[in-house]
Amino acid sequence: MSIEDRRARGGDSPWRRGRVLAALAVLVAGLQAFPRAVPNAVGSLGSLLETFLPWVGLAVPVLLVLALLRRSAIAMVSLVLPVAVWAAVFGARLSPADGGAAHDLTVLQHNVGEENPDPAGTARALAGAGADLIALEEVMPAARPVYEAVLAPGHPHHVVVGTVGLWSRHPLTDSRPVGIRPEGVTGDWNRGMRATVRTPSGDLAVYVAHLPSVRIRLPDGFGTRWRDESAAALGAALAAEPLDRIVLLGDLNATLDDRGLAPVTSRMTPAVAGFGFSWPAAFPLARIDHVMTRAATPVATWTLPATGSDHLPVVARIRL
Repeated sequence: MSIEDRRARGGDSPWRRGRVLAALAVLVAGLQAFPRAVPNAVGSLGSLLETFLPWVGLAVPVLLVLALLRRSAIAMVSLVLPVAVWAAVFGARLSPADGGAAHDLTVLQHNVGEENPDPAGTARALAGAGADLIALEEVMPAARPVYEAVLAPGHPHHVVVGTVGLWSRHPLTDSRPVGIRPEGVTGDWNRGMRATVRTPSGDLAVYVAHLPSVRIRLPDGFGTRWRDESAAALGAALAAEPLDRIVLLGDLNATLDDRGLAPVTSRMTPAVAGFGFSWPAAFPLARIDHVMTRAATPVATWTLPATGSDHLPVVARIRL
């Protein structure tokens, strides 16, 4: 059959061309709406998808260009679906942070980076951010005196456990390590702590945590086992906390969409205004640095400019 005959029978009409592109548009919408349909059994592909879930929407302009080149009406109409799903899932995060909302406490969370070339400059930037509480991860022994010296004038109370620390304007009591070490991790590995902060509005428990890193390696895929074990241990510690009010500050090496963080997110309210991508600092792609609360309300959150770290500092205001 000639091209002319196919066109005469409607086989090459704009509503028939590009059905594969239309199917891909529906697939993109499905992945955005139901990421947990992708299993973690093989290479933790589900967690990998959830880590970069907002970026799945970039498939839409690619499919649009292909639909225009194909002159496919059905493909272009089908693209309405992934656009609508993306707007429903992530549209609220486009709203600017309400920096003027009433609050009782300003907190700052930052992985300062073990290879930070300028810890003094980083500490000065954090000290000038106006936070009542400053939580740091990857505080290496050589750099620790620098952070203590620079932060002490505005934050005279502090405690460091392993490579995580908390600096506060208010007195700290009952500080202790939190056991989040995964099975199989050896050596001097202490990356969780808890302290009671005596604020003018009452006591609250503050947790600082740095969960294990994740890596993409062949043939294993997205390696999250240690991170997931550590998240489960942290979730159990939060569940057992006797104080009602909790603030969790940490580099959790997981996004809020990642099912591996469910033991924590199921018990806490995250500060989520905006996308808040915090890593990598040079071109942030994922929000893996978090502020979360229990029996308290996050009212605003945002990131600060880059320091010498590969993470961006995250600030949040909390109403107690």
